[in-house]
Amino acid sequence: MPPKIVFIGAGSTVFARNLMGDILSFPELADATLTLFDIDPERLRTSEIVAHKVAAALDARPTIEATTDRRRALDGADYAICMIQVGGYKPATVIDFEIPKKYGLRQTIADTLGIGGIMRGLRTIPVLLSMCRDMEEVCPDVTFLQYVNPMAINCWAISRASRIKTVGLCHSVQGTAEQLAHDIGVPVEEINYICAGINHMAFYLRFERNGEDLYPLIRKVYDEGRVPAWNRVRYEVFRRLSYFVTESSEHFSEYTPWFIKRDRPDLIERFNIPLDEYIRRCEVQLAGWEFVQYKLDHPEATSADLRAMMHARAKTNPYLTDEFIEYVITAAEDLEAGKVVRSHEYGSLIIHSMETGQPRVIYGNVPNDGLIDNLPRGCCVEVPCLVDKNGVQPTKIGALPPHLAALMQTNINVQALTVEAALTGKREHIYHAAMLDPHTAAELDLDQIWALVDDLIAAHGDWLPAYDEHPRRMPVSR
Repeated sequence: MPPKIVFIGAGSTVFARNLMGDILSFPELADATLTLFDIDPERLRTSEIVAHKVAAALDARPTIEATTDRRRALDGADYAICMIQVGGYKPATVIDFEIPKKYGLRQTIADTLGIGGIMRGLRTIPVLLSMCRDMEEVCPDVTFLQYVNPMAINCWAISRASRIKTVGLCHSVQGTAEQLAHDIGVPVEEINYICAGINHMAFYLRFERNGEDLYPLIRKVYDEGRVPAWNRVRYEVFRRLSYFVTESSEHFSEYTPWFIKRDRPDLIERFNIPLDEYIRRCEVQLAGWEFVQYKLDHPEATSADLRAMMHARAKTNPYLTDEFIEYVITAAEDLEAGKVVRSHEYGSLIIHSMETGQPRVIYGNVPNDGLIDNLPRGCCVEVPCLVDKNGVQPTKIGALPPHLAALMQTNINVQALTVEAALTGKREHIYHAAMLDPHTAAELDLDQIWALVDDLIAAHGDWLPAYDEHPRRMPVSR
C-alpha cells in the first residue's frame, strides 16, 4: 500500500513544494498519499494548487488531500513532516526581537538559543506535544520528521513526553559541507565527512577526500584572506577551535558571548554580523509571498506585470530590492509551472529508504542514548544515522574533543532548562534558562534578565501556557 505522508504546516508553500518534489521524484513514492494540513485555509489552498502542479510536472499520480482538521490529516499516517511556526512572524517573532532591544539585547536569528530561542521553544513545545498526543491515538507507528526550530529544545521535549518515533531534521550539515567544498575548490561529491554535536553546533570531526585531510585547505582559505564576507564568524571560530561548525555565521554569533556586544560596534563591523537578520528575512518573504500568490491566482499575469507591481511597491518597502524582485519573479514562475529541482533536505531520503530498504546515511537529531559520551544522557544530539527498513538508526560517536563538548554544554544548559520549564510549568526555570544563556548573560545583569523574562511572558499572552508564579527557593543553612 502506498504510504500516507502528512505535511503539518503545509502553508509553508515553498518548503512544502520542495519536499513534495523530492518525494514524488522517486518512482516508488509517486503514488503516495500527500495530506496537506494547515490552520490557514488560504495558504493551504495555494499549497494544494502547487502540489497538483508538482505532481503533473513529474508525471506522478499521488492522492492529494487538504484539510484544516489535524486529527483527520494524521489518521493512519505513515510519516508526518512538521514545518510550523507557532505565533507566526507577527506577533511572536517581532516580540522576540523588539522587547529584548529595549534592554540593549540585540539578536540576529533568535530561533535556536538566546532569549528568542527560549521563548520560541516555550510557545512551540505545547503545540508539538498536542500533535504527538493526536499521533499516539490515530497513527501510533508514524515516523515524525521534525523540522521546526528550536530543533534541540523541541526534540528533547518530545523524547521526554511522547512515545512517537521522532527525528529532527536540519540542512546545516550538508549545506555547510557544500559551502566548504566551494571555498576549497573540491567537488562536494568527492568529500567524506563525520560530523557530530548538537543542532546548529555540530562540528566536522573529519573532512576528507580519499583519506586526505582537507582541513589544511580550509585553513588556507583563512590564511590567504579568502573568507567570504558573510562567513567571518565561523572561520574565526575555526581558527580558535581547529574544527569547523555547521551553522551559519549569523546563527552562531548569538550562541556565544564573543561577537554581539552593545558597546562594541567594531565587532559587528569586523565580523559582518547582520543584526535583526531574521526580521529582514521575514519581511522579505511576506512581501514576496503576496506577489507569488497573486501569480498563482492570476496565471494570466505576466512577469512584466509582476515586476511593475513590485517596483511600485518598492517605493514604500525598502526590502523590495531589484535583486529580490527578480528572485520573486523566478519563484512565481517556478511555482506556477510546478518546476521541480531536488533539494538537499533529508526528509524524502528517509521515507524512500524506509519504504524500499535502500540504505542511506543522513544526519538526524535524536536523544543521546550513549551516542556521545561527554554530553548529557538524554539531551538532543546531531549524529550520522543509518536509514533502511529498520528505520532511523543513530551511530555511536564516542567522546568529542573536550573543548567542543564544553562549548556545546553551555547551550545544552539553556536547552535543558527551557524543556524543564515547558514540561513542568515552573516559571522559575525560564529565568534560569535566560540567566545561563551565553549571549544574554554577557549583556544583562540578573535584575535585567528577570525583568526581560517577565516582559516577554506578558507580551506573549495566550501564546504561552500559564506558569507557576512563585519560584521555589531552597532553604539556606547558616
